[in-house]
Parts: sequence; C-alpha cells; structure tokens
Amino acid sequence: MIQRDDILSMEYLKKAEYTGCHQGMRYRLEGADGGKKLKCTIWPEPFNFFTTPDSEKETAEFPFEEEGVVKAVAWMNERLSEEKNRWEHAGGQWDSYQ
Repeated sequence: MIQRDDILSMEYLKKAEYTGCHQGMRYRLEGADGGKKLKCTIWPEPFNFFTTPDSEKETAEFPFEEEGVVKAVAWMNERLSEEKNRWEHAGGQWDSYQ
C-alpha cells in the first residue's frame, strides 16, 4: 500500500514531477493547469513514463493541495487493489513494447 509519506512534499511537487513505483505499478505526480491541479498518472512496469504507450496509462486529477495528494494516494491504492493481477504480472512485459 502506498502511504502519503512515500510522496515528497508539496514544495517539491510545485517545482518538479515525482515518480515512484509499488508492486508493479509505476506512478507520476505533477502540477497541471497552471499549478491548480495535481495530475496523477499510473502505468504498469517495467518501462518509464516516456517509453510506455499512452494506452497503458491511466490519469486522474486532484486539487493541488495536501488533500489532493491524500486523494491521489487513495486513488492509486484503489487501482492497485482493483487490478491486482495487472500489476503482479507487469514486470514480465519486457518484450511487449517495441
């Protein structure tokens, strides 16, 4: 389970995107809409954000504030539990993308 403490501070998120991974799911948090929203994107391992096709990514937006980060973490955990099989087998996809 991803914890709020796993994500860096709001001050960091104001300046740069934050990426991480957990149990086969990679994620990226970044400011959007001129810093008014927090954009959270998830995708399966093993590749990075730029290598993974957009069709494999899911995105949600939240308010760019502490509560938004908490909601983003909850959303990621929800996606982890709802598609557990997708994430568990993600690491074996090395040959799946050209």
